[in-house]
Amino acid sequence: MQIVYLETSFISYLTARPSRTIIGAAHQEITRDWWSRKRTTFELRISELVVRECAAGDPEAAQRRLDAITGIGRLEINER
Repeated sequence: MQIVYLETSFISYLTARPSRTIIGAAHQEITRDWWSRKRTTFELRISELVVRECAAGDPEAAQRRLDAITGIGRLEINER
């Protein structure tokens, strides 16, 4: 199974309130579509940096982001 690294903007598009811009709304739709149809075909990974970024900001939005990443494997941050 292939491994896919999810960065913070992916999680943000997945969990954000609907965008008011057409580009933002398109990014959200593509992200949500991939999440619902493709995520189970990959091993998903995030880093501790993604966790920290997801936890920042508005408490309600942060909780939605943190809920979305629950159970996703974590990569260790190192020099490489």
